[in-house]
Amino acid sequence: MSKPLLILIAGPYRSGTDGDPARIARNLERLEAASWPIYERGHVPMIGEWVALPILRVASTDASGPGASDGSMPTGAGPVEGDVMYTTAHRLLQHCDAVLRLEGASHGADQDVRIAEARGIPVYRSIDEIPVFAADAAA
Repeated sequence: MSKPLLILIAGPYRSGTDGDPARIARNLERLEAASWPIYERGHVPMIGEWVALPILRVASTDASGPGASDGSMPTGAGPVEGDVMYTTAHRLLQHCDAVLRLEGASHGADQDVRIAEARGIPVYRSIDEIPVFAADAAA
């Protein structure tokens, strides 16, 4: 391996939360908890929500965005939010070198895995499967 990998962390975000913001936040914290071990292995962690949520926040205040009528942030898993989340992940996977699939039911994470596998991108199911990047060896 000649460079650090960009690794998408895929797992439940909205799944199993019934739309409860506290449970959604816990799911995001769980995704984010995997970022440090990936970083420690010499790679760059990425979570789709880190990219999609600001897009949704800005779109909700834009005159043409999904919350334009009242300026509110979309909070449901409606078609616009779902489209932005899935499209962002799909686009990110064009740049990612690997996927770490965390445990837990998630249609979106399963979709990420299917896309990665179709593109020949490695899918890891455990941090321990991710190779360590030795920057000194690549220099």
